[in-house]
Amino acid sequence: MKKIYIILGVIGAVLVAAAVTFVVWNRTSVNNTSNKKETVPTSVPGPYRRARLVGKPRMRANNLEAPWSLVFFNDSVLVSLRDSGEVREILDNGKSRIVGEISAAEHNGEGGLLGMTVKDDSLYVYYSTATDNQIARYSIIGSKGALQLGEAKVILDNIPHAANHNGGRIAFGPDGMLYATTGDAGVPSSAQSRNSLGGKILRMTANGDVPEDNPFQNSLVYSYGHRNPQGIAWSEDGTMYATEFGQNKWDELNKIEPGRNYGWPTHEGKANAQGFVDPVQQWAPAEASPSGMTFYNGILFIANLRGTVLRAVATSALQGSFEYFSGHYGRIRDVAVSPKNELWFITNNTDGRGNPGARDDRVMSVSIKK
Repeated sequence: MKKIYIILGVIGAVLVAAAVTFVVWNRTSVNNTSNKKETVPTSVPGPYRRARLVGKPRMRANNLEAPWSLVFFNDSVLVSLRDSGEVREILDNGKSRIVGEISAAEHNGEGGLLGMTVKDDSLYVYYSTATDNQIARYSIIGSKGALQLGEAKVILDNIPHAANHNGGRIAFGPDGMLYATTGDAGVPSSAQSRNSLGGKILRMTANGDVPEDNPFQNSLVYSYGHRNPQGIAWSEDGTMYATEFGQNKWDELNKIEPGRNYGWPTHEGKANAQGFVDPVQQWAPAEASPSGMTFYNGILFIANLRGTVLRAVATSALQGSFEYFSGHYGRIRDVAVSPKNELWFITNNTDGRGNPGARDDRVMSVSIKK
């Protein structure tokens, strides 16, 4: 009888161990966007307390394919989908609807419908065609939950285009001018040529014209020597910052000054070389791939793809950074501050380079405590 109890005990122990092993394997084998606890640090250092993220992030929408840019139009939220060319409105019930489709947008590699920005009652979009990258302005008609794209006008074309390195971020600066990031489109030397629109940050009026106070006469070029700049934002004093994808050595955060040369392809990362501007901070590409960026209360929030992290950099301490959501959501493409002072961000796991979870891609928001 004693032997029977011993045998039964051994069998029970084996079954329990097998069950535990299955649970652990099951948890670790699913995508990291769904199995990690969705929290943010409760204690943040020094300057980052000025814009501390609090509470559990809220999922605003899911099942989006390759979202690229996130903007706010009055009390509505719009997202661009790179591959389909759709502009979608995020609804209060967690679903999304098509506002319009950019018919000229053509997906190829990293190209397609990319950046968006809003001014007055217009939506500006940056997109790839079969031959170039363009910026167009669309009127927006209708009200929340029923928005539609109206008439379109191309304000800039012939931006160099390739399967990779298209730049694509656009935003209006505090001076009322429209800024656009452009990649070198696989031709590194173009970044050093001020006659090319590739590898640049461009500055233009809302109609695509050259402002009289641009650094180079009759040129849209605002800064040059960029490989593939991705995010732009301005601090409260009007200082402009841009994120940039490096090649093999360093991704960059740059402080942008008009007419300056940021080094590519002669230099990647900090070089301390005469005639070139060094980044204020740099990261190994595997830890970063910095994409969209926004500014709030002294902090630059940077969305990172390969680094799978939302990184915060205080403009009062540009050499350091603080990380949120490391590995929780996979690739993060864009981040923005809502009119209600919430931080919104989009994941980018369905763009062909991520590991999608069951609900990817998602739009998330989290509260900010000043």
